[in-house]
Amino acid sequence: MDRRQFNQMILFAGLTSFTPVISYAFEDKRVRLPKRLKRGDLIGVIAPGSAASEEQIEKGISQIKSLGFKVKEGKFLRSRHGYLGAKDQGRLEDLHSMFADSSVQGIWCIRGGYGCGRLLPMIDYRLVKKNPKPLIGYSDITALHNAIFQKTGLICFHGPNAQPEMTDYTRSGFEGMLMDGKRSIQAFEGESENDYQTLGYLHTGTAEGRLVGGNLSLLASMAGTEFKLDAKNKIVFLEDVGERPYRIDRMLTQLLQSSRLSEAAGIILGQFKNCEAKDLNTSLSLEACLKDRLGGLGIPVQTGFSFGHVDDQCTLPVGARVRMNTSSGVIEVLEGVVG
Repeated sequence: MDRRQFNQMILFAGLTSFTPVISYAFEDKRVRLPKRLKRGDLIGVIAPGSAASEEQIEKGISQIKSLGFKVKEGKFLRSRHGYLGAKDQGRLEDLHSMFADSSVQGIWCIRGGYGCGRLLPMIDYRLVKKNPKPLIGYSDITALHNAIFQKTGLICFHGPNAQPEMTDYTRSGFEGMLMDGKRSIQAFEGESENDYQTLGYLHTGTAEGRLVGGNLSLLASMAGTEFKLDAKNKIVFLEDVGERPYRIDRMLTQLLQSSRLSEAAGIILGQFKNCEAKDLNTSLSLEACLKDRLGGLGIPVQTGFSFGHVDDQCTLPVGARVRMNTSSGVIEVLEGVVG
């Protein structure tokens, strides 16, 4: 946005009681910023993927309230249809209704699991675009984040699902990104009961680009569809859980061949929990697999960052322009991500 456009927006804001939707151009699209959250806001809670147990739902609602928010449950939040939270139309209705409801300031997914990819062709992206608000979650929610950003330009938030109890690091990152407009994401460096992969790199350097990515399995499953990842000139972040190195290899190979991953500006790898080989006599190690597929691309590749299926996870703004630096362990957000 140039100075004249900025001044015009400020003048318009002073002449009207309406708050303009903040956006700025990138390539042939426009990035749209949701409003920042504040205590007392109403948060819509949905299960767009797998079903959640009553215990998970109650813990999630309790956690949201502990942050100072009010809660509106999706109509189908407590439904179950086999391995899905509800039938597709029910889960879609909850997503649409939360975006359409002007009293709801943010949408928080109770869990991931499986099922979000089934909704992508049916989402009313025009509705989402007209009603920008934060969408929060991770794992299977990767499908929603990336599809919504591609179709609408709306910044989404790869962060904790509503159900797990937040650690101090996770809570600080969530509040900093969505409530305080914080623009620096520092990798977790404290004591933890979890066996985290350590922060490091496969290829050193700095890079800038729009941040896209999430769960590797989900991104691989979107290859060949209209919602596939386009990694060219992007900063791509990846994580997964419970996948052996040969499966990680297969999915990375799929992205390299379908999503221009080799043309990314940089790659940030999170925590690959329970992804080590059971028998290193018959398998590459996880580290060797990642180095084999990504270490020779000639672009910065960070390893061991604090996101994934772990307790201590940062909140990442999908679609925001960021700078990565493999030597600092910091992701610098170069633009505002909430209005």
